[in-house]
Amino acid sequence: MLVRRGVQRLLMDMGAHVLPELSLATGRRADLVALTRHGDIWIIEIKSSIEDFRVDRKWPDYRLHSDRFFFATHPGVPAEIFPEECGFILSDGYGAEILRDAPEHRMAAATRKALMLRIARAGASRLLAAELAGVSVPALEGESE
Repeated sequence: MLVRRGVQRLLMDMGAHVLPELSLATGRRADLVALTRHGDIWIIEIKSSIEDFRVDRKWPDYRLHSDRFFFATHPGVPAEIFPEECGFILSDGYGAEILRDAPEHRMAAATRKALMLRIARAGASRLLAAELAGVSVPALEGESE
């Protein structure tokens, strides 16, 4: 959870909007999905240990559902284990830093549309659940109330 929090803070500072634990059309669940200011979709897969990375074989599928794909971890996991063809984010729980940018691989238009709809539905559903639970949710900048 600490890695996730630091990465979320980084992405928020970059102006991206982030949804954790988003189910994709394939049934896979992405740890973090970020929608950048420019409309790009990033997926960030969080790894907490060498073993966690070693046993995970689902991550190549995430590249089909993002414009950029990153791994994120904490300082206790060696960066060398992560593939060079993926971005790399190091997080200490309070913040994070992109140490290796992810190469761009644009999604097909139909995949992009389907994923944008999935992001919108998940975000709206979570927002409604928060409001029904009594959580005050501020409007986005430039959004009318």
